[in-house]
Amino acid sequence: MGEEQEKKPRASRKGQGRGVTMEAVGRLAGVSQVTVSRALSDPSKVSPATLAKIKEAIAQTGFVPNALAGALATSKSMLISALVPSITNIVYSSMVKAFSEEMREEGYQILLSETGFGPEDEEKLISAHLSRRPDAMFLTGIHHSAQARRMLLGAEIPVAEVWDITDSPIDFCVGFSHVETGRAVAEFAWNAGYRTVGTVSAGDERARRRSEAFVQEWQKHVPGDVPRALFDAQASLANGRAALRQLLEQGFTGGLIQCSSDLLAHGVMVEAQAQGFDVPGQIAVVGFGDQEFASSVEPGITTVRVDMAAFGRAAAQSMLARLRGDKDGSSVIDLGFEVVRRGSA
Repeated sequence: MGEEQEKKPRASRKGQGRGVTMEAVGRLAGVSQVTVSRALSDPSKVSPATLAKIKEAIAQTGFVPNALAGALATSKSMLISALVPSITNIVYSSMVKAFSEEMREEGYQILLSETGFGPEDEEKLISAHLSRRPDAMFLTGIHHSAQARRMLLGAEIPVAEVWDITDSPIDFCVGFSHVETGRAVAEFAWNAGYRTVGTVSAGDERARRRSEAFVQEWQKHVPGDVPRALFDAQASLANGRAALRQLLEQGFTGGLIQCSSDLLAHGVMVEAQAQGFDVPGQIAVVGFGDQEFASSVEPGITTVRVDMAAFGRAAAQSMLARLRGDKDGSSVIDLGFEVVRRGSA
């Protein structure tokens, strides 16, 4: 009786041991630990009957294979790191969702972290993720700390920088030119007949680049200061409403307002209507992102459309090619943008 009990795998007590072991699974299945390991790493190397016994033993014990040990043996973790500034922002969540769907179809799992908008926080998370030995990494944007770049180059894994483009990516980038979107909105405003403008921007670096490019392009037509409402925080409806109040305090009396997101644009419109301004007769508004609500509000928001899901899919396809050893693909994938005119401007 005692000998039989000794042969049965025992669940680890809380705070003791390391849980059910591969050796315990083998004892229950009546095979060696080596056979269990072989079955997990390459099921074709064991007979169907033996494999069935091992699977049954795993089901009974709740054994979870050590993925890290497998990664050390095969040099592949089947883990992809993904870092985004905000998991609640539809822009980033749409990209990651499309990216994840493509990667999971090929057997990869996604380890997702939220970085915020500070390069120091991103650097810490890059270090933490690299310590897990991912097979590749998905990053948002092209601006990283010098140390982050050194770590990523030293890791020698595929790195996708998504939502922006540069001529010198760490590995490859997928996105569009934020500067060109700002310029395009300025040209749209001029060609549409507007002669006074303002700009509203959230705090992330890419939003500020769009705003600055808009101002610089506009000043080629109309020299002089452009009223600005700049926020350190993320975009919100409340900040959009506050932004219009700030512009009015700066002497803005009407014209077109370029906003770094559709959410800020919507807030500007709500405040304009609350104060009795006609939109777009007195105050016109252009957003960014073409989010789902942009075409449903009244009036519909004129905006810059970018295909977030397409960025995620393109990043996944290029990453998978690199993981297969194909490094002949383009290092810069520019998917462009489109100014979509609706009722707000």
